[in-house]
Formats: sequence, structure tokens, C-alpha cells
Amino acid sequence: MKQEDVQNPEAVIELYNVSFSFGQAVVLKDVTLTIPRGDFVAIIGPNGGGKTTLVKIMLGLLKPQTGTVRLLGEPPALSCKRAGYMPQYATGDKDFPIRVLDVVLLGLIGTTSFGPFWNKLEIQRAEKALDMVGMLPFGRKKIGELSGGQLQRTLLARALVSDPEILFLDEPMANIDVGGQTILFDLLAKLNEKMTIVFVTHDVGLLSRHVKSVICVNQKVFFHPAAEITPDMAHMLLGEECSIDLVAHGLPHRVLGQHHSHDKVLKRHGRGSEND
Repeated sequence: MKQEDVQNPEAVIELYNVSFSFGQAVVLKDVTLTIPRGDFVAIIGPNGGGKTTLVKIMLGLLKPQTGTVRLLGEPPALSCKRAGYMPQYATGDKDFPIRVLDVVLLGLIGTTSFGPFWNKLEIQRAEKALDMVGMLPFGRKKIGELSGGQLQRTLLARALVSDPEILFLDEPMANIDVGGQTILFDLLAKLNEKMTIVFVTHDVGLLSRHVKSVICVNQKVFFHPAAEITPDMAHMLLGEECSIDLVAHGLPHRVLGQHHSHDKVLKRHGRGSEND
């Protein structure tokens, strides 16, 4: 029996020998990956390395040319409604004349037969999601009146309104200052108590103390079950074997010591904190 035919009951995401290309351009190659239930995963890698493509394949938004994908034990087409997805923030989003509450209600499309004529229960669900992210007092405001951090929390509420078992976030810290990033990470850590979290970032400095594992993507995929940047990941990201200093910018960073043939890859700088 093939490995991909055996379902792992502890896994929320399973990929076996997955490859994906846009035309002749290879984006992902021979990806085999398992993410356990309850994980808090950071997907890192250079721009254009395949991070967003990987998430879209996990969600069933893109179909790989080869390989097997399971989300929550089923093909993504059958289980994607049990997942929440917060896509990349677009600067034009704030120009659309829509209220915060209505943005969150859009997250129920596909899970209800009532929209866009929302009933009282659905409005209560949206208000509960806004309350979870601290945005309930802003429910009647237009999104154009929000700060970048407030808009991100609104989009997070939209992803949460369907009560997902797993939450995907693509560059959730974009356009947010350091204080807003801390607030959002603490919120995600609380959500992680009841759901799996998968978030994408191109910034290797954004490895919060709450992160439990790291996936490095640059056509190929390297999984590390700890919130560290290993020498293998650094080599994949940079394409060379050299020492790297990861410099803190007001946030604590995780230390990486000796690993495989490298003597030292990452050193911590900053104010004595141990992670980010």
C-alpha cells in the first residue's frame, strides 16, 4: 500500500509528491508534508518561492499536476468549508464602501442559504467573530475608516465567522506596526488553543514565540518541527552556505545554534528575549 493511501488520523494537512507549475515555470516540486492537528505553523520563503501557491493547494483553490492532497482527512474540495482563509491584504480593499460587519458576514457565503439576506443568528455570529478580535465597537464603521491593523483584524474575523477547524493566513502582518503585530500574534495564540494555525510570511524575523513549527518554501519544501530557522532552511533561502545574523527590530528572536555541518548560522541580537 502506498504511503499516500494511508490516512494519518493526527494530521490536518497531508501532501504526498505534490508538484505544481504555471505553464513551464515550476513553482513546487515533489512536496511531501504532514501538519499535525493543533500546530501553529509559519510558512516562510522568498517572494515567488511558492508560499501562497502551497496554501492555495492545501485549500483546493489550485489543483497540482501531480500528487495527493488531503485537508482534514478529505480532498480539499470536500473539506475546505471547514477551513478559514485570510488572503493577502490589498491596498485597494479599503476603498470599497462597505461596513466592517458586512465584510465579516461575507465569510458565511457558501456555508448558509440565507445570504445576502442575513438572519439574526448570522448577524450574531458575525458580531461574535468581531468581538473575538476586538473589533465589535467598529462594526458599523466603513472599512475606509480603519487603520491597517484594524482592517487585518476585520479580515481575520471574516475568516473566523464560519468557526473553522484550521485557519490559513497569507501575510497577516503586512501593513501593521510592531505593536499591532504583537496584538495579532497574541490573538492567534489564543485561537490556536482550539484550531490549527497556518500563516505565510516572507519575513524570517516574524517567528513569534507562539509558533510551533516552520515550513520553508522555495520550489522544494523543508519542514522543521520547531520555531527556528535551521541551516538547511537558510541554505534553501539564500542558495549559499554562510553565516547569517538575524537582527531584532524591537521584537525578540529565536536562537539557532549548531546544526548538521554548519558551525553557526543564526545569532540573536536585541534585548535579551528568546523569541519573536
